[in-house]
Amino acid sequence: MYQTILVPVDGSKRAEAILSHIEHLVKENDATVVFLKVEEEPILLGRDEVIDAENYWKAYEARIELSKVYLDTLKTMFRDKGITVVTRIASGAVVRAILSVADEIGADLIAVATHGFSGLARVSYGSVAAGVLQAADIPILLIRSCHDKK
Repeated sequence: MYQTILVPVDGSKRAEAILSHIEHLVKENDATVVFLKVEEEPILLGRDEVIDAENYWKAYEARIELSKVYLDTLKTMFRDKGITVVTRIASGAVVRAILSVADEIGADLIAVATHGFSGLARVSYGSVAAGVLQAADIPILLIRSCHDKK
């Protein structure tokens, strides 16, 4: 049924709540899992703001390297279970990047954990899961991750 399952992750334990759910699904369908980490592109500056561009880009490249290490860890973990894994890093607006990669790879399913924000937190941070759900034209598996209610 599913050949290619796209799994966007952000490095958080909340996002990783989806992993146990997709493991069985991937094995059952003999599918390929594609782990995607999106790095948001450079900040927008106000009219009079100035940044040290060289240091900014060095920090951005360092984030990309950390993302590669993180994705390699996931890749190894799933490959050790006999699962075919591909990793991708994309840049830009998160929802748009997820949808673009899903289209590029011909994903049959997008599997994502929702952080479960509501109210003001949802307005402040936006909702990647809601954005993907609203705009995607392929099936989506949403898992609400558990988190402290402090």
